[in-house]
Amino acid sequence: MKRLLNILFALIFALFAYWNLNDPDAALWVSAYGITAILFALAALGRADRRVSGVLCIALWIWAIIMVPGMLDWIDADMPSITDEMQATAPHIEVVREFLGLSIASLALVFLVFSTPKAARLM
Repeated sequence: MKRLLNILFALIFALFAYWNLNDPDAALWVSAYGITAILFALAALGRADRRVSGVLCIALWIWAIIMVPGMLDWIDADMPSITDEMQATAPHIEVVREFLGLSIASLALVFLVFSTPKAARLM
């Protein structure tokens, strides 16, 4: 079951990386989601490393925390829709989507860290 979840997460984050290929800052997002996908793929193969997953998790949380002011602005604006097309007149759409994406990746990595045996190291 754990292996199946790792494969599922690897596929989901690979898809997230793919969807961000056309983003203006694609290198950042494809790297974040792509590395997350690779870590889950390695875990599915029994080659996970808690240290690497933990460091990436912390880095993504820090990145998400930087976006908290934008999230608070969105909440103060009565949480307008984030499903519209991104426009210069609605900068909250990108901030909220990025924050949520980072939060999802971070929570998934918390799962990976705690589901990986403490002795697991990349070989």
